[in-house]
Amino acid sequence: MADKIDIIIKKHLNVQRDTLLPLLQDIQTELGYLSEEAINRISVSLNLPTSKIYGVATFYDQFRFEPQGRFHIQICHGTACHINNGGRIIQEAERLLKIKEGQTTRDGMFSIEIVNCMGACGLSPVIAINDKYYHGIEPGDLKEIFEKCKDNSTAV
Repeated sequence: MADKIDIIIKKHLNVQRDTLLPLLQDIQTELGYLSEEAINRISVSLNLPTSKIYGVATFYDQFRFEPQGRFHIQICHGTACHINNGGRIIQEAERLLKIKEGQTTRDGMFSIEIVNCMGACGLSPVIAINDKYYHGIEPGDLKEIFEKCKDNSTAV
């Protein structure tokens, strides 16, 4: 992983504080998250304390500090989805997977992210798993959806 991080840092010629956001974005795109190792390597390259880098990264919702699951579940909690049982869908997903929002299952199979709006209000409630959208779902539909994900992961 260190080699990948160093290659990305080198792509940002004359790495300076101004290039911190694009650098963080590129590392997350490559690795899927910002690891402690990545933050430390950036710190050395930019001659910035790690606390400053974490401060910038935690300010923006786009950055993650834990790897996502093989199946990344995004649950819409926008107004329309909230009104149409979005809260119950969140509760059921967390209950079935035994994790909370922002966490990944121990086996690395699933992770949950709650998003403000997915832009599909007319189809609410909506979830997406690895960018495949499911709409008009009920909390009781989740178990079957998650089992299909598991079944497909063994076939891959």
